[in-house]
Amino acid sequence: MSNPLYTMKHTLFASLLALGLFALAVCAPRPLLAQDDEAQAIRQMLEQRDQQIKSILQGDTTFTAQQREKLKTLINGVIDFRAMGRRALGPFWDDLSASQRTEFTDVFRDIVRSQSLSDLEVYNSKVTYNAIDVAGDSAFVRTTTNYRGTSADVEYVLERQDGTWLAEDIIVDEVSTAESYARSFQTVVRKRGFDALMHSLRKKREQIAARN
Repeated sequence: MSNPLYTMKHTLFASLLALGLFALAVCAPRPLLAQDDEAQAIRQMLEQRDQQIKSILQGDTTFTAQQREKLKTLINGVIDFRAMGRRALGPFWDDLSASQRTEFTDVFRDIVRSQSLSDLEVYNSKVTYNAIDVAGDSAFVRTTTNYRGTSADVEYVLERQDGTWLAEDIIVDEVSTAESYARSFQTVVRKRGFDALMHSLRKKREQIAARN
């Protein structure tokens, strides 16, 4: 029998940020609030999005194309793929042209969205919000997720852009998602070059599209 915590982490990392219960809500820009009020607003966003995902999943095992697209949007809502990609490529990001950065971000995002429905059961996990710390335009959210009786600490690094909070990193049991991608992506670029990385990512995107 598979280990529930391994399954949870595998879903996060192998499926590229694909846990819907960890996704953040898309929200329209709004006036700045006091820190306590801002923390409460962030929690409400998280809870609302979690409820929306669960309402679609409740009692269903198959989904229409429209429902699948809705889940993808909810799950990946405001992950800042450009910021995540920049972190993942590290110093190699500065060497890229504007068009290379755009294509990398687009392919990276497409893979995430396509794979985000790979394990729907995990989206019904129970989430406990332990702390939300806000400092200016940065926030750090600490939660505990329980999946099949196994708990994991999940933390979010958020940045506010034009009044909207965006996730730049997700940390599961002290393992940074951005750093995990950095080790993988930068190794390929260092040994084989950026074009080789893009070839692998494009191929991965095509394989996923063929299965769906």
